[in-house]
Amino acid sequence: MSKNKEIDYIPQHKLRLSFMPWLYFRLKDKHLSWAKPWQDTLQQQLMSLETVDIAERCFIAPEAKLFAEPGRLIKIGEGSFVAADSVLHGPISMGSQVSINHHCSLDGGRHGIHIGDNCRLAPYCTLYAFNHGMSLEKPIHAQAVNSKGITLGNDVWLGARVGIVDGVRIGHHAVVGMGSLVSKDVPDYAIMAGNPARLIGDRRELSEEELQRLADEIGL
Repeated sequence: MSKNKEIDYIPQHKLRLSFMPWLYFRLKDKHLSWAKPWQDTLQQQLMSLETVDIAERCFIAPEAKLFAEPGRLIKIGEGSFVAADSVLHGPISMGSQVSINHHCSLDGGRHGIHIGDNCRLAPYCTLYAFNHGMSLEKPIHAQAVNSKGITLGNDVWLGARVGIVDGVRIGHHAVVGMGSLVSKDVPDYAIMAGNPARLIGDRRELSEEELQRLADEIGL
């Protein structure tokens, strides 16, 4: 059955793009004619309301929540996207071609989250660049908050539901498998998995077949 030409499909297209933003970068002129003005307006409004700097050719889902008070800049590099239902609280800096998929939660604390170029964060990743004590001398809500910051190098892939704790640096070209909790620094090219995450391989030392097998096992 052919589509009803009287139906307005644009709202559904917008919703699809919000949850699958990579499709925005594949749009042809027919759809860009409404999608680009929609994004331009949304991004300009966001930059007027919050301390947010958005480069060219980015996509920000209207359902994403970005909060950046003065001194807590969120800087988004060229060609990056933030998908629906993600919550970002600055300070956060992203390089170019960074993908924040739906339902991610990032809080930069005092010293920030710094994400290099070409990084991919799968759905439901959580990065919190702050922590607090749990001394019995005070209730939890009264504990002092501290922050060291989180850094992701270039070309890092975090699988779905990966958690990164404050103070961690993820090296360039590292991969972290689904559901892992990373509490210690990760070397360049490392393949990590588990809770707590442990080193299970080096991308430079494995064949294409071995890399694919590991990818299948750790569920990116």
